[in-house]
Amino acid sequence: MILCAGESLIDMVPEQGSFRALPGGSVYNTAIALGRLDETTSYLWPISRDAFGKMLLGPLTEAGVDTSLCPRTDRLTTLAVVTLTGTEARYSFYDEGSAGRMLHAQDIPPLPTGISAIFAGGISLVPDPCGAAVESLIERHHQTLPVMLDPNIRPFFIPDPAAYRARLARLMAMSDIVKLSADDLAWLCPDLSDDEATTWVLSQGPKIVLRTGGESGARAFWHGGTISAPAIRTTVADTIGAGDTFNAGVLASLRRQNLLTKSGLARISPAGMQAALTLGAQAAAITVSRPGANPPWAHEMPA
Repeated sequence: MILCAGESLIDMVPEQGSFRALPGGSVYNTAIALGRLDETTSYLWPISRDAFGKMLLGPLTEAGVDTSLCPRTDRLTTLAVVTLTGTEARYSFYDEGSAGRMLHAQDIPPLPTGISAIFAGGISLVPDPCGAAVESLIERHHQTLPVMLDPNIRPFFIPDPAAYRARLARLMAMSDIVKLSADDLAWLCPDLSDDEATTWVLSQGPKIVLRTGGESGARAFWHGGTISAPAIRTTVADTIGAGDTFNAGVLASLRRQNLLTKSGLARISPAGMQAALTLGAQAAAITVSRPGANPPWAHEMPA
């Protein structure tokens, strides 16, 4: 079972001069996408008892995601107000004192024996106490469980860039797979080119670095060299949830190839990596073809 640990929130998406409330959040979207791809998935993040919390639980249940590790709380759900420039999404967060932000390490229950990998990332890594709680979770389990990290960096959400870069350096050193967009790399290593920044990230300890570039596709860097996969051509409605769905496709492919283990990731072949990138790209293409974070179900994927 793949455990997704990180933020859930409500995206307030523009619609005909108003806003439509949609369940979202980087790690939440990945959990939904994994469940819809028929992967056994568990989710860990506080869920509010407010009306938005009920909205968040619905899609998780529908996708078959286990929510037994989610603490319930009376604190309010985080809101993300979305603005669209063309098809590109930008966000403003209403998060102070929210259900997720106030997660402490002691609120995280012991992990069941069925957990086989951890996925974490998003804005849940930035503020404390929740950022420290996720870091603590990874610190406790990274030696036995493979970890995939996607920081999905939102610069305007980061009050102390130096402290956050230090946290990311610690997390990358404990991760097996790190996925970064071109924007992430530019923020993380502003004085380096994309290739130099990727090399630096690899030097921190991960076995694999995935670099995504929207229409330019995705590349994987690891001991086997570099593999590229083009983006799948489609009519883009918006890009909300695209990278999150890509992550789910990669994880699903690695799990199906019996590579989502410490030893499996250490011996992955170019063919195995290509298959993972391809499934990620195929899943993301379906998500961007429809509004909001709406990942594909298994039956919608190419045969």
